[in-house]
Amino acid sequence: MRRFLIFLAAFVSLIFMTALTGCSEKIMGYSVLLWNNPQENLASGQVLPVYIKSNISHVYIVGKEDGQKIEIPLWQMTEPVKKSKINQFAKKYQEHAATFASVKTDGLPCRAEAVNTSKQVYRLRKGEVIKILYKGTGQAPMTGGKPLEGDWYKILTEDGTQGWCFSYNLHLYEADINGKQIGGEVIVVEEEKDNRWEVIANGVWYPEEFKTLIESGNIDLTKLHPSYRFDLDLKGGKVTLNTSEIHQSWTFEGYAKTDDREYSLKNIPLKIIYRNAEYIVLRYTDESGKPQDLNFVTLSDNLTEIVNSERQRRSDSYKKIVARGPKFKASSYGTLTFNEDGTFHWTGYKLLVPTVISASAKTDGTAAIKYSLTKSLMSTYDGVVTFKFEGASEEVNFLYKLEDGALRLEDASTARFKGNQLIERGAEHIIIYFKK
Repeated sequence: MRRFLIFLAAFVSLIFMTALTGCSEKIMGYSVLLWNNPQENLASGQVLPVYIKSNISHVYIVGKEDGQKIEIPLWQMTEPVKKSKINQFAKKYQEHAATFASVKTDGLPCRAEAVNTSKQVYRLRKGEVIKILYKGTGQAPMTGGKPLEGDWYKILTEDGTQGWCFSYNLHLYEADINGKQIGGEVIVVEEEKDNRWEVIANGVWYPEEFKTLIESGNIDLTKLHPSYRFDLDLKGGKVTLNTSEIHQSWTFEGYAKTDDREYSLKNIPLKIIYRNAEYIVLRYTDESGKPQDLNFVTLSDNLTEIVNSERQRRSDSYKKIVARGPKFKASSYGTLTFNEDGTFHWTGYKLLVPTVISASAKTDGTAAIKYSLTKSLMSTYDGVVTFKFEGASEEVNFLYKLEDGALRLEDASTARFKGNQLIERGAEHIIIYFKK
């Protein structure tokens, strides 16, 4: 088994190296480098061919003039475009290709648009160095009834955040490929505490899947447990990693900064890789010595409130069905009664056996609202009701719609589900009209 694992690791490594060295004919597009990369002798503003985009490693594989393939973090590059468009696309970055800025005041807001009332996406620190991307147009902020001097600039932080910042509290300067200022007034940057570590230690970190589920409206209560998180409790001296598969806690004895963005916890099989203020990677090594990367993010919404809201939605939806009935009758499909305690009684459904309902099913069981609908389906249906018949192992799902004095059910046995969400009706289905 050990030999097999060694062979497999070597094989995967070979495949990856082949991808780096043998993809010269597979350019997916061209991008502009937004931040200097002195290690590779690459200056911001350069146009580079892109071969691969890895959403797992969060890097692009790009080519240099000498033909070498290297990794560049996604946040340091523009989205790839066709070769015919790249020159025109790159022009807006050329004027300020070597322009950086130092922040003069702590808490300076970075906004979503070049408007002082726009949503704040980031707060800059005093002395923080940012990259100036290009100048924009917008109304200057006012103070004492007068506009401040300066311009709006699209900026990029070292965390990968982009936004708009007014230059009144910025010290703009030109820098060489190593980020060293070229001429002009010397900038004195006060020594700062390790802000990245502060962000990690003070953040509330959840599995990256949570953000995807919430943004899509796919609120799966079997996965979205508020207890599934990564906690770094400095005061209590405890580190906790809790997921659906990992349940570990350790005594915190300090950390070592092993890289600009990497932290190793002492006597704990965890490394923390800082990507940005909302995203970290935990490199966890289990008892067998197998390492794995776990992506964790912060959430803009309160997870407990989201979970409680979904539970309430399901409960309210079921209560509406009961209130409209609780007993419904269909000439060909029998009598269906919904009870307040979540049980049901359904007789006369033989025409649905065995294509929809199992032949072993009894007349009683439990009913619940478990799934959500996409926005397109919500205009036609109220939701999905799930039946669990006594004597049958499989659940039975129906799309439903409450109408005046009636309940319309549509068989969802061939419908398409994605996680906890019904996203597409089945090609073939049975529609049942129940009257109260």
